[in-house]
Amino acid sequence: MDRDFRNMKLREREGVHFLTFPALEALPAFRHAFSTRLGGVSANEFSSLNLSFGRGDADGNVRENYRRFCRAAGFAPGSLVSSLQVHGAAVRRVGRENRGEGFSKPKPAGADALVTNEPGVTLVIHTADCVPLFFLDPVKRAAGLAHAGWRGTAAEIGAETVRAMAREFGTDPEDLVCGIGPSIGPCCFEVDAPVYDVFAAKRELSPGEWTREDGGGKYRVDLWEANRRILMRAGVPERRIAVSGICTKCHADLLYSHRASGGKRGGLAAFLVLREEVPDAD
Repeated sequence: MDRDFRNMKLREREGVHFLTFPALEALPAFRHAFSTRLGGVSANEFSSLNLSFGRGDADGNVRENYRRFCRAAGFAPGSLVSSLQVHGAAVRRVGRENRGEGFSKPKPAGADALVTNEPGVTLVIHTADCVPLFFLDPVKRAAGLAHAGWRGTAAEIGAETVRAMAREFGTDPEDLVCGIGPSIGPCCFEVDAPVYDVFAAKRELSPGEWTREDGGGKYRVDLWEANRRILMRAGVPERRIAVSGICTKCHADLLYSHRASGGKRGGLAAFLVLREEVPDAD
C-alpha cells in the first residue's frame, strides 16, 4: 500500500516496496526510485531486499533482489552502472558503454557521484545511513546521483556534482531539480568532536544552525540541511530541492541503517535514469 512521508511516497508493486519523490516524478523524462528492505529473498540481517554485494549475503540472493526491484520500479537490469564508493567527492561521467559496471562487469573505483546525459543509462549509488542526492536537469536532459556521507558532505560533493553537470552538459544550476533522500537524520546522527569540528569550520554554511552540542563531547549534525545549503550555494533554487525527511535509523524496519544494526545489515540503493521513451503528458 502506498504511504506518504514528508516529501516522498512509499510505493509497493509485486511485493517490492520503494520510495519516490513526487517532485521528481513530475519530470516525465526521468525515472527514479530509492529501495527499502522489503520485498526480496535475503534472510537474517540481510532481510530481505539487500542490494549490496560483498557483505556476506549470497550473490544469487542479491542478483534476484535486483531483478525483483528493477521489474517493480521499472528499470532495465542491463542498464545499471555504479562505481566503488570511497567517501570522497569525485564525480564520474558515464554512458551506454559503462552499463553493467558493478553488476555484470567489474566496478571501477573512486567515484561517489555519477552523471550522464545518455538515455537508458541507470545510475546507481549505495547507502545505509549516508545521504543519496538526486540531480535532474530537464532542460539539458542530464542526470546525476551522489553518495554523501559525512565526509562527502563536508567535501561538498553536492556542489561538485552541480559543477560537473555544468561542465559536461551545460547545465544551468537554476534548472536543476534535486532530491535529498533518506539517510540518518539530525535526530540520530551523533558525532564526536573531530567530526563536528570539520563541519564547524565551514562558516559559509552557518553551521550553528544545523549543528548542536549534546554535552559530554557529543554533537548532532543535520546532514540534510548541510546538503541543502551546499546545493543552494551552488546555485540550485531552494524551491527546487526536496528533502525526504526520512531517517534510516528511526525507520530501521523499512530501511537498512548501519548505526541501528551495528553494521550487521544489507544495503539500500538509489536509482536514476534518463528515459529512452518519454510518455505523452495526460
